[in-house]
Amino acid sequence: MVEARTTGGYVEGGTAESDTTLVVVTGLSGGGRSTVARALENVGYYVVDNLPQALMLDMAELAMKAGGAARRTAMVLDVRSRAFSTDLAGAIRELKERGFSPRVVFVDADDEVLIRRFESVRRSHPLQGEGRLADGIAVERELLEEARDQADVIIDTSHLNVNQLRRRVEELFGGEDARRLRLTVLSFGFKYGLPPDADFVLDARFLPNPYWVPELREHTGREAAVSAYVLGQEGADAFVASYAELVNATTAGFEREGKRYLTVAVGCTGGKHRSVAIAEELAERLRQSGLAANAQHRDLGRE
Repeated sequence: MVEARTTGGYVEGGTAESDTTLVVVTGLSGGGRSTVARALENVGYYVVDNLPQALMLDMAELAMKAGGAARRTAMVLDVRSRAFSTDLAGAIRELKERGFSPRVVFVDADDEVLIRRFESVRRSHPLQGEGRLADGIAVERELLEEARDQADVIIDTSHLNVNQLRRRVEELFGGEDARRLRLTVLSFGFKYGLPPDADFVLDARFLPNPYWVPELREHTGREAAVSAYVLGQEGADAFVASYAELVNATTAGFEREGKRYLTVAVGCTGGKHRSVAIAEELAERLRQSGLAANAQHRDLGRE
């Protein structure tokens, strides 16, 4: 369950504070703060984990001055950060008085769910001391009661798995572009080794090599003559079309599983002719099907 509450907008007048988007993530230990933090990173936030509450205003002002990616900053607070202060609600009020408009996300879950989660990883609750897990959870709930009351968004993770929680956060803070899978079609030469980050590896060495055509040898697969030669070979079009269909068939699943970047590696012997032409053509076909794809060439110019 996600409970959204009315949040104040940015400060009027175009101040620097008003251009800084702040998210404060807190909630019960075991509730899913780490998953929320990773989801915010996925959609472009600069995430500061385990930040002492006493430093929240300093961090907000640093983000304002730094600009760039830091203008979207998320601060994650847990019981370790409360060793410095237990007045989270006061720290949030101080941010607002300074002109910032933080959105406070509170992650919660039923006690029995939290207990199962701690037991499954054989961990004690940070606040249970010599008592039981339930005692630690009760203490933490009391400490966070006012912060929960001030939260703009309350996410009950009792019945959410990791992927469902991630999707909720991305829907709240990401926007469609930030959630899209981005594809890189990467050409390479087998003689220089496989790209270690490849999700798919395609082998274009079954096609005739333009290297053995004197008038094409010094050119690359990005040039029209070489591209026409490679793509005009028997089987080339079917090869590109088949892999475009395969990638299209898998992207929705990758997005559901939280993958944001996919690398399709296309190899030939040296990474100059066949793989380059195929990578350019495959990236273009993927773009035509509505995917965010670009072609890159790891070994072009290396020979």
